Amino acid sequence: MAELSTLARPYAKAAFEYANEKGAVDQWAEMLSLLAGLSDFDAVAELISAPDQTPAEKAEKLIGICGDGLNDKGANFLRNLADNRRLPLLSEIHVQFNVFQAEQDKTLDVDVVAARTMDQAQQDRLAAALQQRLQRTINIKVSVDATLIGGAVIRAGDTIIDGSVSGRLARLAEAINQ
Repeated sequence: MAELSTLARPYAKAAFEYANEKGAVDQWAEMLSLLAGLSDFDAVAELISAPDQTPAEKAEKLIGICGDGLNDKGANFLRNLADNRRLPLLSEIHVQFNVFQAEQDKTLDVDVVAARTMDQAQQDRLAAALQQRLQRTINIKVSVDATLIGGAVIRAGDTIIDGSVSGRLARLAEAINQ
């Protein structure tokens, strides 16, 4: 959803810049994680979209639910979102905030979907190769999908490397059909 990310980006950027300036990036990441997690609950989603509640009432109820999980600045941020009718963006703001944090930390989360289980040595070699290529510290998450037949699909940010046998077969079939 490009629209949600476009709407969420300025709020995430403002929160990140403020948190970075105050040396509280980890604290803000936790607060935004809490808010994003809460917004996934049906009851909270209903509250956020309730037409009979004012934005201020929604914000105060959410602040009450969070308790000590939000500091004063986090509560003000939430009030600002409510006033601008942006509470539905909480999850996307959290995602965007994490992107800014990863960019600053020069880290990158990489999802690897492999046809077979990868041992730790294989994961380490792949992480080292990606680190050299992408100039970032790599955090690998590996999952298995036997339908790939062989090889793996690597997702690193916007980059996708499809080294799977099924991907190669699909490209071959496409080339033959042209």
